[in-house]
Amino acid sequence: MAEPTHILRGERECQYCGLFQHVPRLAAGDSACCGRCGATLRHGTKDTLARALPCAVGAIFLFILALQLPFLDVTAVGHTYRATMFTGPAELDQRGMWGISLVVLVTLVAMPALQLLLLVAVLIGLQLPDPPRGLPLLFGLVERIRPWSMTEVFLLGVFVAYSRLQVIAAVQVGPALFALGGVMLCLVAADVELDHEAVWEALEARGLLHIREPPKVQRRIGCDCCRLVLLAPSGWPCPRCGRRLRQRKRQSLVRSWALLASATALYLPANILPIITVIRFGQGQPSTIWRGVVELAQANMWPLAILVFLASLIVPLVKLVGLTGMMLMTHDGSALWLRQRTALYRAVDTVGRWSMIDVFMLTVLVALVHMGFVATVYPGPGAMAFAAVVVLTMFASAAFDPRLMWDAALRQGHVAAVPPEAHAEAQAQALQPS
Repeated sequence: MAEPTHILRGERECQYCGLFQHVPRLAAGDSACCGRCGATLRHGTKDTLARALPCAVGAIFLFILALQLPFLDVTAVGHTYRATMFTGPAELDQRGMWGISLVVLVTLVAMPALQLLLLVAVLIGLQLPDPPRGLPLLFGLVERIRPWSMTEVFLLGVFVAYSRLQVIAAVQVGPALFALGGVMLCLVAADVELDHEAVWEALEARGLLHIREPPKVQRRIGCDCCRLVLLAPSGWPCPRCGRRLRQRKRQSLVRSWALLASATALYLPANILPIITVIRFGQGQPSTIWRGVVELAQANMWPLAILVFLASLIVPLVKLVGLTGMMLMTHDGSALWLRQRTALYRAVDTVGRWSMIDVFMLTVLVALVHMGFVATVYPGPGAMAFAAVVVLTMFASAAFDPRLMWDAALRQGHVAAVPPEAHAEAQAQALQPS
């Protein structure tokens, strides 16, 4: 079958600055970076399908073990308390914190399981003589749910909880924790080995491309899901993944402002109200996030204190201030620090999920410390507000389209656009890894 003329092979739109550029063929280990903002457009791997599949399959088996086995045992006054990945959410639900319980179940169980199952289904489906027609849709979902899969964040939360539990009772690490560590390593290996563009190309090669000739248009548009670039109108279905094509995210600034305002309103209660209360032998007092950092520092656990301080206090604040500044400067059409702002957006969009450490730490403590008069942990109202801040800022970051910053600066004449005849000069650079 002849190549569709409206599909522009080798073209790629940078999802951060909107520049269309040619991406050269990459050898294994090479990376292609945007010539304007420096974002990575593609990294080359060797035998991506064959190498990623064993990692994903291994992660599934380990995840099944982690769901069934205990990850921590606590022994105090002759009694042993055991926690699985479902114990904490169940305890939170019983104490009226169903919102946090739902967030934990989604990010710790549902999303990692769905991510692994979809990825394995796609990679195995590509090996079949007659691949299912729905594989492109499944693979499109893998990328969208990946930020909400937080196995590695949970492990850090368990580590913080383990450090606090040691002063209360004897703690023993269970087999599920080692299984979760294996899941994390397998996911990292699969992510390193997986070239998403190569998977999309393999799906096309197996005849899963839905060709539908669009009206004659001359404007390039890139798919936000599979990164295919073609000549088509906004709203046209992508022939590769089926998602509707958009020049920019719909109502990006409006949705981002609404989510950011909600998160900002909750940020102060999240830090003023107690997030946890530990009662030991009838004594104790509520503890805020800041007090938890101080307690870790007073116990000479400085690495953990710094980690919690950065993840729970600094990162949410940087996201709120950073996104607010980006949107205000977008409205103003400013080109000031444009490349740096784009890099900041990539950073906050990546690290924002790590603020869930305190939520997972609370989940572990509530699951294990219910020893009556000896020691009991109660979740505080600040925990609900803090979890909402993390979720809302993640949604706000996802709703904001950083390409709008470059569009606004271009409209004000602050940034020189790259004309079609100079397209070769905007070619992505292939960089050897250091």
